[in-house]
Formats: sequence, structure tokens, C-alpha cells
Amino acid sequence: MSFESIEIGKVAKVMSSKRIFAKEYVSEGIPFYRSKEVGELCRGEEVKTELFISKSRYDEIKEKFNVPEKGDMLLTAVGSIGNTWIVDDRKFYYKDGNLTQIKPSENLDVNFLNYFFKSNSFWRSISSNSTGTAYSALTISTLNKIKIPLPPLETQKLIAQILDDAAALRDKTAQLLKEYDLLAQSIFLDMFGDPSLNVKNWEKKKCGEYISYLADIGSNGANKVVSKKLVMTESEDYALMIRTTNFTKNDFKNNVKYVSKEVYDFFKKSQIFGGEIIMNKIGSAGDFWLMPKLDKPVSLGLNQFVIRLENIETLYFYYFLSTDYGRINIKSRINGVATKSITKTAVRDLPILVPPIKLQKQFAEKIALIEQQKALAKQELQESEDLFNCLLQKAFKGELV
Repeated sequence: MSFESIEIGKVAKVMSSKRIFAKEYVSEGIPFYRSKEVGELCRGEEVKTELFISKSRYDEIKEKFNVPEKGDMLLTAVGSIGNTWIVDDRKFYYKDGNLTQIKPSENLDVNFLNYFFKSNSFWRSISSNSTGTAYSALTISTLNKIKIPLPPLETQKLIAQILDDAAALRDKTAQLLKEYDLLAQSIFLDMFGDPSLNVKNWEKKKCGEYISYLADIGSNGANKVVSKKLVMTESEDYALMIRTTNFTKNDFKNNVKYVSKEVYDFFKKSQIFGGEIIMNKIGSAGDFWLMPKLDKPVSLGLNQFVIRLENIETLYFYYFLSTDYGRINIKSRINGVATKSITKTAVRDLPILVPPIKLQKQFAEKIALIEQQKALAKQELQESEDLFNCLLQKAFKGELV
């Protein structure tokens, strides 16, 4: 069943806010949201409000202009565009330019609209309306002209409910993964104590004493040689080129890069086999992950370190760095303002507490059991994510109901 497509501007009022100047900020009052706060709301996090305007200023704006009301939507329109939040009954105001306010008409279900902004149909529309090769901003004029497939209101609500159910299944599995991580952290603290206090008086050493191998892609040769030899493709080839996005999304099948066997063999000093610790050295410097064992050859991506260890349990090392103490120490060794970076020397200089290896092994055995359950949960999460995306794309092709 195909649906008639209608310009968003004909079924919703698309607006920006009245400009607020820095001198109008106050220490407490009505929260003032930016893209940052909307991002927190999208992720279901507690909003860390930093800016406020006075209630009298809010009331003045409300009397003369539109303020967001329950059932409206905020859409990030600059930078990381496309994040959405359906307004609840809280009072707040928002920053002009970075955010767009959308007030659906009675013929448009806001939940249906919300899912449209996550669909390929929406992103194709942005691309076709973009004057350049990239789209880093979404204007009100462009948004008004984007067409949305619009079935009858009751059908919109039915589609939104089906997608709600699929999203709930996905989110439930994602929450389970978080609980496994919390359990692992709890076991660590129970066995070894808080590293910042070190009440068990474990010996403190430098991580470098236990790092047997620390390399990046530059370890294979001069920058000019590396740049010439590093040829990646999106078409499946011999080896995966691992990237930060694969770790953050826990997805090693979609949105991946590949290299040929020739390239993989050339970059032999940065080949990955699973079980290593991968750390970002530039950008989101200091972020790190435990490399899973994949079913094909893997090559280290740009701007990353591979860390192999000796005389210490890798799982202990990883969870030690994951503590608040570990992360604070990593953060303190990161350099740069605009571009953050961390050096090999800084990684080796990180402090680590070293309990007896027997106790480390006991911890690793417990964590290995949790990791087995996490692996199953990750597989289930991928399946539920695939199901959600399949239903999402069908919804706006008229194939879902």
C-alpha cells in the first residue's frame, strides 16, 4: 500500500525560537536547552542543565511568541542533525538556530513523525535537498519542503505502536548489557576495592611494565608510505579495518571498511587477532575497548593503539582502567584543546594496582562467564536492531500495514 506524500510544512508548523542573549542568563529559573540537552533527552539521560532564563522572561516570551508545549517536537538542526525529542509537560526554552521546534497538526501523529526522522526516507530527502556533498545544517525552509508519506491518522498511530514495540524489545536488551557491565564493575570493587583508596594496599606500578606490545598504524612505516599503502573499500574484502564506530555501535558487520590481503599483510605490525585492548589516540582520545574475536582477519584503524599484555590478566587490566580512578588518570594524560590526543608514553605511564595474579585469574574467570552472557545479549541486540530497522524502512514504503 502506497501513501500520499505531503510536505511537512503543510501538516506541521516549523519554527525557531526568539533569540536569547548571554546577558539574559540567570543562575536559576526556567531551563534553557541546547543541542547538548536535547541529546541527553534523546538518550534517556538526566539533563544536566547549565543555563537558565528568568521566569518573567519566559512568561514574556510565552505571551508574544511560541514556547514548546507538550506534544511538540524539538529537532537538532545543526551539526549532528536529526536527533529528536517529543516535548513532555516540563517548562523550558531553547536555543535558536541549533534546534527547530515542530508543532504537528491534528492530522499528523507526533510519534509517527518521530520515526520518520529516523528513516532512510528522511535522510534521502535531506540529501536530495542539499546543495553540497554534506549536510551539516537543516534549515526551516528545507524542512518545510521535505515530503512525508502520510496515511490516515489511525494508520499512523498503528505504525508508531508497532515501531514502539520493536524499539522496546531492542532497548530492553541494551539495558541488559548495561546491567552486565554494572555487575562486572561490582565484582571488581568487591574483590579489589576502590583503586582511588587502595585500602588493600596493592602494589602500584606503571602500565608499561605489563605492556608487551603497543603499536598504531604508523608503526608500519613513514606517514607517506602508510598513506600510499592504506587503501580501504566499502566492498567486502579480505580483512576488516576496525574503526571507533564499530566499537561504539557494537556493530562489526554494518558500516565497515575493508582492506585487501596485500594491504593487510603490509600492515602486519597492526594486525588484530582478538583479546587485545584498543585505545583511541586522537579525537575521543583515551576511549578504549576489549577487542572481540571476529571470524575474519582484522587490521587496526587510523588513530588507534593496539595494546597487548604480559604477566597480568587482560580482563583485570581492562576493568581496572574502566574504574573512575582509571578513567581519571587517562583523562589527565590527554593533551590538546581542539584535537585531543594521548601518546604511547602517556599510556605506558598510567598507574595500575597489581594484586596477586591468582586473584586476578579468579576475577577473570568470573568475568569470562559474564562475557559469555554478554555475547549472547549482543547477538540478541543486533537481531532486535535489525528487526527494528527493517520495520522502520517498511513503514514509510507503505509495506508495514
